Amino acid sequence: MKKVVVTDGLHEVGTEALRREGLSVEVVPTLPEAELCARIVDACGLIVRSATKVTARVIEAGRTLEVVGRAGAGVDSIDVDAATGRGIIVMNTPGASTIAVAEHTIALLLALARKLPQAHGALKGGRWEKERFAGIELYNKVLGIIGLGRIGAEVARRALGLRMQVIAYDPYLTQEVAQRIGAEVVERDQLLARADFISIHTPLTAETRNFLGPAEFAMMKAGVRLINCARGGVINEEALVAAIRQGKVAGAALDVFEKEPLPKDHPLLGLEEAILTPHLAASTEEAQSGVALAIAQQVADVLVRGLIRNAVNVPSVDAETLKELRPYLSLAEKMGAFLAQLAEGRMNQVRLEYAGEIAGQATSVLTLAFLKGLLNVILEERVSDVNAPFLAKSRGIKVAETSTAESEDYASLVGAELLTSKGSWQVAGAIFHKREPRIVRIDGFPLEAVPAGWMLVFSNLDVPGVIGRIGTLCGRHQINIAGMQLGRERRGGRAVSILNLDDPIPEPILREIQAMPDIVFAKLVKL
Repeated sequence: MKKVVVTDGLHEVGTEALRREGLSVEVVPTLPEAELCARIVDACGLIVRSATKVTARVIEAGRTLEVVGRAGAGVDSIDVDAATGRGIIVMNTPGASTIAVAEHTIALLLALARKLPQAHGALKGGRWEKERFAGIELYNKVLGIIGLGRIGAEVARRALGLRMQVIAYDPYLTQEVAQRIGAEVVERDQLLARADFISIHTPLTAETRNFLGPAEFAMMKAGVRLINCARGGVINEEALVAAIRQGKVAGAALDVFEKEPLPKDHPLLGLEEAILTPHLAASTEEAQSGVALAIAQQVADVLVRGLIRNAVNVPSVDAETLKELRPYLSLAEKMGAFLAQLAEGRMNQVRLEYAGEIAGQATSVLTLAFLKGLLNVILEERVSDVNAPFLAKSRGIKVAETSTAESEDYASLVGAELLTSKGSWQVAGAIFHKREPRIVRIDGFPLEAVPAGWMLVFSNLDVPGVIGRIGTLCGRHQINIAGMQLGRERRGGRAVSILNLDDPIPEPILREIQAMPDIVFAKLVKL
């Protein structure tokens, strides 16, 4: 019998499902690294929730491990690279807690509107304060949803049932998808100005950290109310406290915080206008049993039937083809991440073209790698070869792929075009010396750049002095330039350049570059 180690208090419905499949199940508590290593030396499967850290050392100790399953959406607690290197499948259960989080959001929305916790506390304390806790109705109020993914969409549907007006800001969602849900897509500033309630449903990334800060609070209606069941750090808590004290924000209901558990001296705890819950959104009987059953079935599929679902690290090709395509898989994924960071606006369509020798290979796998790179930049959940097409389709992103045996300049060339609501961005790549990825064209401009690390990508009018000014600015701020590649259409026309940097350019310096004469655009990209 194959053995599966289950930790972190997985719901018993999951362990029962594993045993019904004829698997040996060992249930253990959350263990430190050394003890977990000893427990899994003969295990074929490991199932964890969020508490257990599956480190490289744990992966190495699991000599017979075939699969690691995470009962939840994220895999941040698992060293996926180490598992991939060992040929171990890593899988998760995306979407299992969607309903629970959406319902908790609506619960906080109602509690915020009617001041239910405050009224309850006063009455329990012996005070009958009916006038003090008069609330507001949700009917016909405007709910602004930031992030209209799975959870945001469920919140929107429920809010529409309460006869609220729903507007949404999501730069990666098309108008057509939002309309099917029943929401009106608006720009960020419009949402901030119009919304009576604002609910956050976005991942925490470099772009969304402190997404709502002092400047954003200044744009909001007086008396606005906020809900956050997504990630701590999206709302700047210091700015939120100030906005509440100033009367700009009438109330805030938060389930997540910048630091958890919430420090006992945190100023939010002293504000009556703040309703706080300890990261409870996904903690329902149904969500916990559902996620346990889902991961048990997935792990059993791998160990008993050899079927793989919701894997985050399994390419859909045989070992021999994978070996041949590996450099191109890396190139395609980097190209996707590159375009996602370079482009602006809502993504509508991706066009991929494979030219030359690569056209005769399994190009659909390269398309998956490209989508994975593209979507990993904009989505919170880890995107895999398995779920990348589904996620692209659910976001309304059309994918087109063409192949041609002819390639003028390279034996094999991979081209990609990303069309958004604000324009079109193009990049092409090739493999040098059979293993080294290169970006060889940006928006039609030829160059040869290494797609790695921090990259300053900019376009400018081809006049003397532009490169010198940027180089001088970098030098003045101790930013070392590791490489430089230039391309232009003609003398005196437009040019495109990539600077490989040892360190990132701080935002104020980037804005200074963007404001330089003759600069068309400048973006900082991380690969």
